[in-house]
Amino acid sequence: MNLDAIIFVISAVVAVFGAIMMIAQKNPVASVLYLILSFLAQAVLYIQLGAMFVGVMLVIVYAGAIMVLFLFVIMLLNLRGTEDLGEKPHPVSGIVKLLIAALLLMELIFVIRGVYTEYPNAGILAAQSDSFGSIKSIATLLFTKYLYPFELTGVLLLVAVVGAVVIARREEPGETQSEEHPEASTPIDQAVK
Repeated sequence: MNLDAIIFVISAVVAVFGAIMMIAQKNPVASVLYLILSFLAQAVLYIQLGAMFVGVMLVIVYAGAIMVLFLFVIMLLNLRGTEDLGEKPHPVSGIVKLLIAALLLMELIFVIRGVYTEYPNAGILAAQSDSFGSIKSIATLLFTKYLYPFELTGVLLLVAVVGAVVIARREEPGETQSEEHPEASTPIDQAVK
């Protein structure tokens, strides 16, 4: 088994584990953190394929910006659930943390070993074609063939943010829409009155 296969297996296991744990968590903040772990492992796979730009964008855009937005919405809606700060964590939680740390440490050791020892052209340093995963090839596809889905994704994200803010808006006790803006009431509301 060469270094590429070892890095692939470790990254694939971490990515699948992060996705499964994201679904299994009751705490939404922990779910977002496991999703970030899964994205980071997927970025390693993209970099191993030679698509450096795609891997970096996965980390910057998804693990950075989108996940921060998710955390912001979770905190805004106060969906964190109960926090038992005084209780001991479940024993499986400690084992999971140690397993993830060991897998990431092994991956780091393999990458460093591959760069400085007998594998000078393995993994992230493997020769690929110039157009594969480059900024020019991705931008050409993104702004020609896939322009409409790209724009629709932007609109969808905008609607999601506006929806989250509207849902998070809390009415003060005794405040109703008809008292605040009587002209904004619907004909059904006027008929009930």
